[in-house]
Amino acid sequence: MVLGVGGGIAAYKVCELLRLFVESGHEVRVVPTTDALRFVGEPTWAALSGQPVATDVWDQVHEVPHVRIGQRADLVVVAPATADLLARAAGGLANDLLTNTLLTARCPVMFAPAMHTEMWEHPATRENVARLRDRGAIVLDPAEGRLTGADSGKGRLPDPQALFLAARAVLHRAGASADLSGRHVVVSAGGTREPLDPVRYLGNNSSGRQGYALAATAAARGAKVTLVAANTSLPDPAGVDVRPVGTARELNDAMFAAVSGPEPVDAVVMAAAVADFRPTTTAESKIKKTGGTPTIELVPNPDILAALTRAREADELSARVIVGFAAETDDVRRNGEEKLKSKGCDLLVVNQVGHGKAFGTTDNQAVVLGTDGSAVEIAKGPKEELADRVWDLVVDWPA
Repeated sequence: MVLGVGGGIAAYKVCELLRLFVESGHEVRVVPTTDALRFVGEPTWAALSGQPVATDVWDQVHEVPHVRIGQRADLVVVAPATADLLARAAGGLANDLLTNTLLTARCPVMFAPAMHTEMWEHPATRENVARLRDRGAIVLDPAEGRLTGADSGKGRLPDPQALFLAARAVLHRAGASADLSGRHVVVSAGGTREPLDPVRYLGNNSSGRQGYALAATAAARGAKVTLVAANTSLPDPAGVDVRPVGTARELNDAMFAAVSGPEPVDAVVMAAAVADFRPTTTAESKIKKTGGTPTIELVPNPDILAALTRAREADELSARVIVGFAAETDDVRRNGEEKLKSKGCDLLVVNQVGHGKAFGTTDNQAVVLGTDGSAVEIAKGPKEELADRVWDLVVDWPA
């Protein structure tokens, strides 16, 4: 693979990304810009990659590096992708070795932007990003957090581990196109918690891994991803807008806020495990044993999936595809078929949970039921593979 490094302060983080690539067995050719070498020098890149490093098309001319490097690559990752570098790439310029490589590469190209918030939000940068995405490049959204100096906001380079996982997801698809490019998808993940008192709650064992896998694979396939995450301890996937919530009502509000934003939503995937009930009241202090056995009265929580489908029927939601998840302990197929009818979604991912299955594990298996009568069995495997199969079905779902 080729690792292009732009001239931003976040270049120091890319040393860790390079280490992750090399340690996982990839041959990596680092192609920094001249400005990138002001932050991290050529000896560092060469030592970490074990490969020669050049910035200029006139270096090692006999090997024609401005053509050969891009031609031989299986993946090009550009991190950090500065505003200037995005502009040059979008304009098709070829004034250094990296931009020449971008023009000759016929493999997937993934940009990880990093810059100040004002630069990321500038109309020129937005237009350049849109142009690159239209051409099939994967341009991740930057993370939000501390920037250079005292500034904070959107524009931070995602963590190296998250970028590594995103790149691995792109490679896993073996050069397939970024078929979700230009689409906005909203995913929920995790398990809601309904407080009984300041220290106890009603909840479930969902870790959020399946929802996070759905978000990460969608970003790797080029989508703009909003992830509403309930009570997870997982790191944010690269290029994903993560919105944390706690209770079912908070999840309901966050989902409707996400699908009602200025950008149209193409698909909604409700992978979160939502508590069906909540206490009618929450004690303001810890419930003590000395008070006897408490009686807890419950009321139903909002049915978020059904509410989303009703909103679409009322033309209040633009989503072309709505996907639900059903966690069942028995009669999995029959319960799933009944739930598909009652919820009104297009696809329902039905999996068996409990006794070490699905919740808290790194693997999953399921059957995906469709309103067209289809039933797609997904064999047990990593949750990322199930996520990819779900997105395949979303992409192919009739308009």
